[in-house]
Amino acid sequence: MCGRYVVVSKVEVIEKRFNVTVPELPLNVLPSFNIGPGSMAPVITNDQPTKVQFFQFGLTPFWAKKKMYLFNARAEGDGNKENDPNYTGGKGIISKPSFKRAIRSQRCLVIADAFIEGTTNEGLSHPYVVYLRDQQRPFAFAGIWEKWADPETGDITNSFAIITTVSNSLLQMIPHHRSPVILSQSQERKWLKAEHLNEITGMLEPFPSDQMNAYPIDSRIKNPRANDRQLMDPIGERLLPETETVVKTSLQLQGMSFGRG
Repeated sequence: MCGRYVVVSKVEVIEKRFNVTVPELPLNVLPSFNIGPGSMAPVITNDQPTKVQFFQFGLTPFWAKKKMYLFNARAEGDGNKENDPNYTGGKGIISKPSFKRAIRSQRCLVIADAFIEGTTNEGLSHPYVVYLRDQQRPFAFAGIWEKWADPETGDITNSFAIITTVSNSLLQMIPHHRSPVILSQSQERKWLKAEHLNEITGMLEPFPSDQMNAYPIDSRIKNPRANDRQLMDPIGERLLPETETVVKTSLQLQGMSFGRG
């Protein structure tokens, strides 16, 4: 699963990277070192692909009677319950009641700089920061979004979920049994524009592990109120060796100023 992630890139960096405009930022939303379910976070939706919007992390299906927080959507749907990393079966997300409409017509790019993953058995008691090598950030998760109207008040909530798939070899080293779908830069506009299910589900694959790395951090990340750059401090070695300076410095320093000047 992917229940916590990081967005610290400057507005100008996001605008240039995704060729979008970022409106006035909601108060105390970004930068964030600890986005979790219920947080407001930046997305680029298929119906407004030229600007960033801020939606709730944790999807509520349009038909729900009360608010829900479905923060991950399994690409396999009800298939692959054993989370076999070698699974090559169908993408059952297309038939799941909570996601079948959104996967067809309401997709989004979920902007991120890194994500947090815990071990399969200990969860966020043993967390890691997972990032893309060579300063490939910000990047985009494959997401789906929904608009939900509260049946009692009529209030509208725009929300999203991150699609997950089988773990790649890096996530298996943590070890963790799932991986968020990270889109390559060439896939991002296709994800927003695709019309055929085969093209859409064909993108729901693990990101190449040789372009990723991870290092352990303190379990303080479990506290949803914790949101400071010290959360990114390593408490151990990276899973894979690198010849360049650890990306932690980049996450801390380059992204700290989220304003326009």
